[in-house]
Amino acid sequence: MSDRRITPQPNDSANNEERLENTIGNMEAAEEAMAFADGKELESIKKANARRKESIEGLQSEIKTQNESRINGYHEYL
Repeated sequence: MSDRRITPQPNDSANNEERLENTIGNMEAAEEAMAFADGKELESIKKANARRKESIEGLQSEIKTQNESRINGYHEYL
């Protein structure tokens, strides 16, 4: 097993819509690649898309919450 550690990136909610679009695009591209994959590669794509689906749902929820906050008058001050 590798000793490589993944450092989480800080969540910058300003780019959630861009991240959502990128994740959807990656998922669609992976679904197209599934037609040419088999075995371990196919299973890897399926697992990655399951994680992408969770990410998409989370991003959509976060964007919705942000939009509701803006409607209710909350503004993020930097």
